[in-house]
Amino acid sequence: MESPPESSSSSPVLLNIGGKRYATTVETLTQREPSSMLAAMFSGRHTLPRHPDTGMVFVDRDGKHFRHVLNWLRDGAVPDMSESEYQQLLREAEYYQLLGLADCINDRLGWKNDENFSEAELTRKDVIKCIQAPRVRFRGVNLSGLDLSKLDLSEVDFSYACIKNANFSSAYLRKAKFRLTEATCSSFQSANLHECELIGANLEGSVLDKANLQSANLQVQLDFQGANLMGANLSGANLEGANLKGAKLAGTNLECANLQRAYLREVDLRETHLTGAKLGGANLLGAIR
Repeated sequence: MESPPESSSSSPVLLNIGGKRYATTVETLTQREPSSMLAAMFSGRHTLPRHPDTGMVFVDRDGKHFRHVLNWLRDGAVPDMSESEYQQLLREAEYYQLLGLADCINDRLGWKNDENFSEAELTRKDVIKCIQAPRVRFRGVNLSGLDLSKLDLSEVDFSYACIKNANFSSAYLRKAKFRLTEATCSSFQSANLHECELIGANLEGSVLDKANLQSANLQVQLDFQGANLMGANLSGANLEGANLKGAKLAGTNLECANLQRAYLREVDLRETHLTGAKLGGANLLGAIR
């Protein structure tokens, strides 16, 4: 069943966003952000498929955060959230082309980054002493800006740590854990990250050229936006749902990698090795192939 053009701005709209149901109006979806994808969908210029029984319009996106999208469109409000939740909501804002919401979230993230920034709690010498132990954990520790290049950091747990602007160049990080680590603008150039865990890590602006991430697990809202991955080996890596918008992937080995639902908008894939890669549901809008 296809919908006729909406009759007025107060016309009700029933939405099914990834299985979650929402009710709103044409006015809400079109007024605050008139240049958005949602405004275009419900402008009356397009015919939208509807469920034959419920009349709902289905959108294959995360329904959890759409309530925040609607609240933004209704009254311009953005709730207080954790940094990882802001990152997830930002992806939805970018998908729906809600530029005002995206700017607001980026401002909030900037404030959080400023609030969380402080000097590293340890020195390189401290880290070298610690890694002599059989089981090393730096969970939640601030290691921002440290030079940890060329160290053997295999199986070290950096989960929840802050390693912004840290230098891991040529470090041996096999099976290291970076779960929900804040690693913006860090360098992993030529590092061995084989079988490491980077679930939920924020690597925006990081440098990973010539790094080995073979069989690494990087799923769940991983942010690689703008990251330098040139020449990196990510063969077989799990990048499901990762944000790779604008990432540099020249010479990157993504053979047999899981890129399902990945955000690959505006990425140049002409020199990227993608044989056997899974791309189901990936956003390739503006990508060069």
